[in-house]
Amino acid sequence: MAAHAQPQKWSFKITPIRIILMMLAATAIGICIFRLVTGLGIVTNLNDDWPWGMWIGFDVLTGVALAGGGYGTAILVHVLHKEYYHPIARSAMLTSLLGYLLVMAGLFLDIGQWFNFWRPFVSWGYNSVLFEVFWCVSCYTTVQLLEFGEIATERIGTKYHELAKKALPFLMIVGIIFPTLHQSSLGGLYLIAVDKLYPLWWSPLIPLFFLMSSFFVGPAMICIETTLAGRAYNHWIPIPLLRSLIRISGFVMIIYLALKLFDLANRGVFNLMFMGNMEGNLFLAEIILGIIIPIIICFTGFSASRAGLFTFGLLVSGGVILNRMNVVFTGMAGSTAGSYFPSAAEWLVSIGLVAIGVLAYCFIAENFKILDHDDHSHAA
Repeated sequence: MAAHAQPQKWSFKITPIRIILMMLAATAIGICIFRLVTGLGIVTNLNDDWPWGMWIGFDVLTGVALAGGGYGTAILVHVLHKEYYHPIARSAMLTSLLGYLLVMAGLFLDIGQWFNFWRPFVSWGYNSVLFEVFWCVSCYTTVQLLEFGEIATERIGTKYHELAKKALPFLMIVGIIFPTLHQSSLGGLYLIAVDKLYPLWWSPLIPLFFLMSSFFVGPAMICIETTLAGRAYNHWIPIPLLRSLIRISGFVMIIYLALKLFDLANRGVFNLMFMGNMEGNLFLAEIILGIIIPIIICFTGFSASRAGLFTFGLLVSGGVILNRMNVVFTGMAGSTAGSYFPSAAEWLVSIGLVAIGVLAYCFIAENFKILDHDDHSHAA
């Protein structure tokens, strides 16, 4: 009994890869401090023609989409009561939480006068889509932190564990509402760019496209995360479970593709994808590599292997990243007089934020019951 009373020690393995990640993280933190002291002008290549750069395009717009696996899994497990997917619930929630924290960091860095970050909490811009995005992302990140309390109190603050468990259903409901709002609103930011965003990406349906892509990329990210976690911790999620999960993505992607093609034809811009220019070629790459090929993988025997699942995850995630980059950069380039390419500091900060997320995941996975709890992870 005395052995059980002793507090469990904290652990964090030091490996060559983690040392590299820590160096990248430290570099990013140093640049962030320098940026906060000196401003955006010295650190970034942003200008009056390109006020939104790498930190908004990748860290925020793309990061929010890639972190969408949490609410999608919550819908399946806690709303639809698909207990079959329970083994991935905690890891998906953790990945989503870390993703949103990094999104908040990227958004904070891109605020010109960062010391005024608190103003949207008291200055109510009812007519601003960006105001709604700010509030929803902030509230959802807070909700996810409270949701994580159910896991955290299994080890620290254990006297609050029962309270955290009782609050979890309510938090799950609230946590599903916010993403459906801000995922679509991120696309809604571009509705006013009718004459600026290239017609292959501008659409009255762009809020719906952003929402749908944030949903079907969730299982793709779970495939990547479970594969990497499996190799790192010898913790393997059963293939049938993941295969069943990505088929949900597959059906959503079929609807997404059909809507996309219908929208292009309805607006009379279908032929633009075959013009042979940069916009058309990148759009085709986004559709073929990020949608069509993954759909084929999803409904064929290749998805019955871990290699197939990992390939599916990489292609779908890469397709969503390419889509967001096309909207932010490629689609806006033709209507902008100036030019923009991220500075070395912008690249290092974005890479460093990812490194911080990976290190945080490793620490939490090694010290809390993320990958193995209630024996669900060993289901056949």
